[in-house]
Order: sequence, then structure tokens, then C-alpha cells
Amino acid sequence: MANKMIGVLFGQENTFPGALVEEINQRDIDGIRAEFVQVGGVKMAEPCPYAVIVDRISHEVPFYRAYLKNAVLTGTQVINNPFWWSADDKFFNYALASKLGVAVPRTAILPHKLYPPNTDAQSFRNYQYPLNWEEIFEYVKFPAFLKPHDGGGWKDVYHVRNEWEFFHAYDQSRDLAMTLQAAVNFNEYFRCYVVGQEFVHIMPYDPRQPHHRRYVQDPPEYAPELLQRVESDALKLCRALGYDLNTVEFAVEDGVPYAIDFMNPAPDADYNSVGATNFTWIVKKVADLCIKKAQSPGPQSAGLHWSRFLSDGTVDSSAPPAPAATENTTRAGLMKKAAEKKSVRASAKKTAGKSV
Repeated sequence: MANKMIGVLFGQENTFPGALVEEINQRDIDGIRAEFVQVGGVKMAEPCPYAVIVDRISHEVPFYRAYLKNAVLTGTQVINNPFWWSADDKFFNYALASKLGVAVPRTAILPHKLYPPNTDAQSFRNYQYPLNWEEIFEYVKFPAFLKPHDGGGWKDVYHVRNEWEFFHAYDQSRDLAMTLQAAVNFNEYFRCYVVGQEFVHIMPYDPRQPHHRRYVQDPPEYAPELLQRVESDALKLCRALGYDLNTVEFAVEDGVPYAIDFMNPAPDADYNSVGATNFTWIVKKVADLCIKKAQSPGPQSAGLHWSRFLSDGTVDSSAPPAPAATENTTRAGLMKKAAEKKSVRASAKKTAGKSV
């Protein structure tokens, strides 16, 4: 077998990249090795030495993004597709989700507060002025979240409860393109790893907690129908967007999971934040995906995957079905835990009745 190198391209992470390289190498599969990517000056159209690259940093470093596009051109498979990632934004994601039948909060995109670099008033002669703020507020309604249309990491995100709070936050948005999105009064919240557009790991999550405590360690019981819909919607979104690695977040209000954030192609995978169980799952599944791709070389499609899901605004029936839940998915694991808890309570109740 020809040598199939798997490269990991990363920045400030300290736990996931090394664990992924170690996981791949310790399997000792003939011809497959993993290492941290080494790159200097890149010659155009020069072949890349890696069969597969896991990209964790190019969204922050333009040089890396250009390098990865060139790598795809010469036959490397990149996780995630750098062409689509370059074109994607969260506002489009929300619009796509609504077309796919996935519940999303009402969302509107807003004009820049300040002119972006190298623009002036003449650059915006197509702007409606004055803007009809009342129409926007009536559509979205308060409370709401003001956040960048392509941001991440909870940067520049504001919770606004009325018009005054909105304008105070909007005045701080600088030249960012912002969205205003209706807040979801959630009881349950899930963050889901999705790997290979096939495997889903549902993690109970509480964004209201400090960062190191957001992953819920002892979750309550959840309705099986809710977990099934969360898994199905997470797969539907990632398949439409073409992401092989992503996190999808759902806020649940009145039993309805609303997709809140699902443009996370370099999702948090730090051991110290996600915890041992989640970390082990994501390392093993990404290693599986890398090896599978290295063993099946082929061109990486740069097409818009979502186009085949849509037909006159409806979901295409040819979309691949969600796989049945297995013990590899947290949905199944959570359901199993719930059944075990119910069994223990029933046994305790029975024993207590005998002792009375």
C-alpha cells in the first residue's frame, strides 16, 4: 500500500491535535501515518504530501486557507471542505435550515453600523434610509440576540430585551454585519458533534454556565422523540452543508428543538472543556473518518451540497435517510441511561413497599 499521510493543521489547541495523531498512529494500519502539518512557501499547483488534512485553524489564517485550496486542487481531501467553508455564513445557514424544515428562530440580517474598510457613503447608495426598524422588531420580537452573521466563539454577541438595549448593542457592533435573532426560552439545550455526516453525539449543554461547566455531567431524562429529532435535524443540516465535522446546537422550547448554531467546522474539542467522555468519542470518530478517507482517495467535491436537497423550496426526497441510532450515538446512550434510572427507581419502590 502506498504511504497515506494524514496531516493535522492547528493553532492554539493543546489536547485534540496530539490525541488525534496518537490515536491514528497507535492503530498501526499499514501505510497510514499521521503527523502535524509542516508548510512553508507554497508553489502553485504543487502536489501536497498529505492524503488527508484535518483543518482546525484556516478560518483564522488566510495563508492556511489558500494552502488548503491548493491542496484540494492537487488531490488532498480536507476536513472540512475549504471552498464551501470560505463561502458559508450563519445567516445563509438559518435560511437554508428553514427551507429544509428544521426549526430556527426568526432571524434578520442588518446593515453595517459603521462603514467597512475602504468604503464610504457612496458605497451604500442602495441602502434603505431611514431603515424601517419597527418592521424588523415586529418580525423578530424581543427578547433577541444580536450577533455577527459569520462569527463564532460567542464573540460580539448581545442579549437584548428591548429597543433601547438593541441600539446600545448595535452601536458597539463596529463594521460587522450583524443578525438579530429571536431568543428561545429553552428548558433543554444540546450541542451535537456530527462526524462524517453519519455519526451524531448529543451532549446536554448549558450556555448560561461558565465555559468550563457548560457540558452537563448528570443530565435528566429526555423524551426519545426529542432526541431522535435532534439527531435527524443535525444530520440533515450537515449533509446539506457538506460538513464532515461540525457541531450543531439546539435550544428546546415547548418540545421543539430550534437550531441555533451550526456553522462550527472547527468545533471545540479541548479535553478540559468537553470532558473525558466527549473527548474520547470525538477523537476516535475523527480518526475513523481520516483513515476511511485516506484508504479511499478521490477528488473532493467543491459543489454546493445543499442544492440537491432543495426543489422549489422543499426538501428533496432523495436526501439520504438518517441512520438508525446505535450505541455509538449519545441519543441511544441517553435513552439507555434513562431506562436504567427508571428500572432502579421501580426496584427501589418495590423494595420499599415490601419493607413497610
